Amino acid sequence: MSKASRRELLFKSIYGVGGLTLAAYMPGGGVFATPALAESLADPLAPKQPHFPPKVKSVIWLHMDGAPSTLDLYDYKPDLIKLAGQEAPPSFLNGIKTSTQGGVGKLFASNRTWKRYGQSGAWFSDLLPNLAQHADKINFIKSSTTIGATHDISILKLNTGDTSPGRPSLGAWVHYALGSANPDLPAYVVLYSGKKEPSGGSVNWSSGFLPAVYQGTAFRPGPSPILHLDRPELIALKEQRDDLDLLKSLNEHSASVHPEDSELQARLRSYELAYKMEATAPEAVDLSKESDATKALYGLDNEATKEYGTTLLRARRLVERNVRFIQVVSGAVELPGNEIAVNWDAHEHLESNHGAHARIVDQPIAGLLTDLKERGLLDTTLVVWTSEFGRTSYGQSGNGRDHNPWGYTQWLAGGGVKAGTTFGETDEIGLQSVGRKVDTYDLHATVLQLLGLDHLKTIYLRAGRSERPTVVYGEVIKELLA
Repeated sequence: MSKASRRELLFKSIYGVGGLTLAAYMPGGGVFATPALAESLADPLAPKQPHFPPKVKSVIWLHMDGAPSTLDLYDYKPDLIKLAGQEAPPSFLNGIKTSTQGGVGKLFASNRTWKRYGQSGAWFSDLLPNLAQHADKINFIKSSTTIGATHDISILKLNTGDTSPGRPSLGAWVHYALGSANPDLPAYVVLYSGKKEPSGGSVNWSSGFLPAVYQGTAFRPGPSPILHLDRPELIALKEQRDDLDLLKSLNEHSASVHPEDSELQARLRSYELAYKMEATAPEAVDLSKESDATKALYGLDNEATKEYGTTLLRARRLVERNVRFIQVVSGAVELPGNEIAVNWDAHEHLESNHGAHARIVDQPIAGLLTDLKERGLLDTTLVVWTSEFGRTSYGQSGNGRDHNPWGYTQWLAGGGVKAGTTFGETDEIGLQSVGRKVDTYDLHATVLQLLGLDHLKTIYLRAGRSERPTVVYGEVIKELLA
């Protein structure tokens, strides 16, 4: 390729710089070396080779919106029970002067019953009896930490690695780096339950400074999760195809004049994808052909678990159809007569709040793990249970807990992880992580590793700066990997 034509190729594709930078690090691919490179520039959604053989093909990212108290779910602390009602010993505070709300209260222990499960002997409280049966599938991270202690800020960091809007979400990075494995469905889908968008909204599945084509596609709850997908009744299929072909021609002409307009590029491709999705998307989320036994496994026969169970069953169907990243947000569920159960944010009435939300998610998540395993999908799927932060070991309002970014539990299950193990720990009262801590950046780096991506080499060139998913941080936690 001549210098002139090479320059022309770069300027004609807004994806060129980022794509070339990524390609430079792919096995066997020099900056301008391979025919596959030209193809990836022509179609930014085309499948791309990972840096090394992946352990998993898809990720199901389970975000527990509102931040549950993992002290009441997974992190059993006998000393907290013994010290309940006392002031927090200064030795455990380590510079923590106040909480985000009302200062450091007295130590607070819940009334949960605890038991060890499986060969791993993992602790679970009685709030999660179904998930506890999968103890030997789970890889616990009990030394999780983050920055920020307000929901919108910490949720943004959980999903994008930054506390301010503008960076791509992890799912967008995966979509950018690997392309699509199914041309008829989005590679990055967001599912949520409840009557409104999750906390923080679409900025948490944004493509940020990446081309807009890589942003997540939100599927709403209910029987018609994608708005305006159906063809109007008075429009014939051929008429629609002719309209789209004309629109495509006009958009391609405009895109050639304004190659820097990523929104236009994204819109051009979104029309084609929407056309294909008219047939594929309704089928992908249609549960009518699922057996009664499968529906019961996810809790669709129970009013409390039906909505979240439907969401997770759809997630499994999307995994079967090679969707790469499925971001599932729980918590925004309003139970009749229980106004405090909007999400896990339990500054007060923790027992009733967590009792309600544990009932919502326990059986569906257990059902998801069972279903993936039985269908041979768990080995190629990574399930991540996560939240924006944890909750304090000291109380608030007499019967709740405040936000805790200093030490909490998350977990992984599925392909490539050491099942039935625990990494890290919090102190004796469950307030702060001790030893090696796992920040959001480390979690992102580890998830990318399992997808066959080196987070240090997944690069997009922006205004002369090489950007990567973990900013300038992050380390793969190798102890989590099988």
